[in-house]
Order: sequence, then C-alpha cells, then structure tokens
Amino acid sequence: MCVDNSPPPPGRLTRRGVLAGAAALAGTSAVLARAAPGASATPAASPGSSGRGGDLVVEGGRLLDPLTGEVTEDAVVVIVGGVVRAAGPRGQVGRVPGGVPVLRAHGQWILPGLVDAHIHLNTAAEARDAVLKGATSARSGSTNFYQDVAVRELARQAPERAPRLRAAGIFVTPDLGDTILADPDLAPLARLREGVRSTEALRRVVEVNLARGADTIKTRVNERAGLPEQDPLVQVYDHEQLSTIVAAARRGGKGVLCHSYSEKGCHDAVTAGIRSLEHGAFVGERTLREMRRRGTYFTPTLTAIAGLAESSDPVLAERGRTYLPVLERAVLAAHELGVPLAAGTDSSGGTVDPIGREVELMHAAGLPALDAIRTATTGAAKLLGFGSTAGRLARGFAGDVLVVDGDPLADLGVLSHPARVVRAGFSVPAA
Repeated sequence: MCVDNSPPPPGRLTRRGVLAGAAALAGTSAVLARAAPGASATPAASPGSSGRGGDLVVEGGRLLDPLTGEVTEDAVVVIVGGVVRAAGPRGQVGRVPGGVPVLRAHGQWILPGLVDAHIHLNTAAEARDAVLKGATSARSGSTNFYQDVAVRELARQAPERAPRLRAAGIFVTPDLGDTILADPDLAPLARLREGVRSTEALRRVVEVNLARGADTIKTRVNERAGLPEQDPLVQVYDHEQLSTIVAAARRGGKGVLCHSYSEKGCHDAVTAGIRSLEHGAFVGERTLREMRRRGTYFTPTLTAIAGLAESSDPVLAERGRTYLPVLERAVLAAHELGVPLAAGTDSSGGTVDPIGREVELMHAAGLPALDAIRTATTGAAKLLGFGSTAGRLARGFAGDVLVVDGDPLADLGVLSHPARVVRAGFSVPAA
C-alpha cells in the first residue's frame, strides 16, 4: 500500500503548531519565556534572549589552533557580540576593549569549543549539559518529535543554553512507531502495513522533515546495535530506497547521515550518495576508498560502541566487545586512506557523554593527538557547514572557547573535563 498521491506538506500550515509542541516537549519554551524581555532572568540569560552573543576577553593561556597545530603562548582572544575580533599573542592583538569581562587562563590551554557531530538532544537540560561538557556546536542524530528543531531555536535565542545545532528532525526508518504523531502530515503513513518502505512513503517523511525545518536527514541501512533483539548486520533499506531518500533530501538542498554497520549496507549507503556514514563498524576498504573519492565523512561514534561493552545486558556487552576493536581498525584505516572523520558521541536517553571522550577514543584507535582533536573541531565543523564559524579561534569565527587545565596534545583526557566553557562570548556557569 502506498500513501495517497497528494502534494508535499505545506511549509507553514502546521509548522507553528508542530514546533510549539516540539518546544514544549524539549522544555525550551519555558526556558525562553524566562529569558524573554520583561521576565526575570539570570544575568547570563538576559543578553542571550536577544540572540546576540556576549563580549569577553580570554587572556593568558596557551592557544591551540587545530588547523595549523600552532601553539601561541600568552594568548589573548577578544570576543565582541559573540564573534572573535582578534586572537593571538598579547603583543599583536592590539587594544583590548575597556569594560569587557575578562576570563584569565594563565597556566591553562585555550581551544575552540568542540563539535559533536552525532548527538540526540531532546530537552533543554540535555542541551545545556552538552555545552557544559564542551560541545558548543553539534548535529542532531534525530529526535522523535522535532525537539531538536526547538533546541536549535533555543541556541539561536539564548546561545549560552544550547550548542549551535544542525537539526535532523525525525528518523527516516521503516517503523515510525509513535513518531507518526510528530506531525499531522505523517498520518497517512499509519495505514502502511510494511512501514515506510515505498518510494512515496520515503519521500513523504523527507518532505515533512524539510517542511518542518530540518537541516539534514537521518536514515538507516541496518538494524540497531543497542537493542539486543535486533541484529545490526540485517539490512533494512536497499540501495534503491537509500537513493530515493538521498534524492528527496537533495531536492531540498540537504544531505543525509546514515546509521550503518554491515559492509554491504555501508557500501550501498555510500554509493547512494549519503553525506556521512554513522557507526560503520564493518565498513571495508572498498567502501572507504569510495568514501575518499566522494568526500563522504565517517562518524564512527566510538563512545557509543565502547558503551555497549559496559552494558549489563550480556548480548549488548558481547556485541560491544566484538565491535569495538573492529571499529577501531576501520577508523585507523579511514584516517590512513584520507577519509574525513568527524567525532560524535551518539549520546541519547538523557545521558550526555563528553565529546572529549570521543576524541580520546579516536587517539586510542591510532590517530595522532592533533588529528584526533581535528575530528571534533575543524573536521566536524566542515561536515556541519560550520567551517567558517566553528572549530577555530580566529577573526570572524564564533566566540566558543574551551579552557582546560593541561596540554591536550599530551593528555587528551583534559578535554572531557573543561575548566571553563564559553559559548558565543558567554562564560557558561557550572551546573
């Protein structure tokens, strides 16, 4: 059975109501109400209510530029309106604005805020936790009811409360479950006995996502690793179905990230034209070479796979122990072949893992420390379309800063416990 032959959903008809519901589910509407003009607000939230960034000077630490690997001693970073106006040695920065708050970082290291290229943010609390743990930019791995679209709007209005976000909307998957209630325009799909598999159904879900403001499209080629009753090597969409999803996304000017595990699934997804391969534990050299040729990114989510090994469920624990070394070898092979890598934690279920941990695991897989840092700065920023915004502290880039208590090139563990996080010029208070 196919969906009715009706036109794509309107972009405005139900969007306001749908997004209002998403904001309520995410808890962002209450946050924005507290930060609205005329309402009582904390000092940090008040300037964020206008969407304008803050003014701040960070001075005295060692500044690392992930692009070049250059380390600047006694550095000064000047942020005005949430944007870096100057960054470099104290003697070359020039006049520092008067009356601007100063964050002293003497004896510490200064880096750009990190990028989590695969995270599930469903609430305002999770969004704030991600920032506190160092992720000042992120890409959603999908949500059930467009909460990520609401979190993205929260980040624009009150940047100190959420990472700069690329929203994926709802998952393009055979079984939508209760997500069928996320939007009235998905209702016709409830009659499909075999789920979202036909060309018309696949296009419909993509079209609804685009109409509701998704920045990217998330789909899958294999079943899930985190559910013991599923086999992650079983393929759920074939090359033709994946191509349909990619084509529908491209018509809206968007790319596709694809949950994957098996080599055949990975190859089908890559040759269908996806933008990034997620998880990809059993991706082979043939597919990696195709990824390099196409510029397809690899987001291995090592944190999530390592987490399976610690599960109390024996099936998941064994799966994690088996998959992790295979995935580590795939990451190193990808790096050596020149496949672009992006760090992502795949955090979900109310727990936010520090993106710094993913950087550590990239290093453990064989990447040099600087290259591992790049997967969560310049590399991931480019994947998300933030290449001129995030990933560096240079003039014109976002005023997102991580201050850490040690040399990250010698000990990547310091990235998981930042001493201070600055988001768009706002020094974010501890939880």
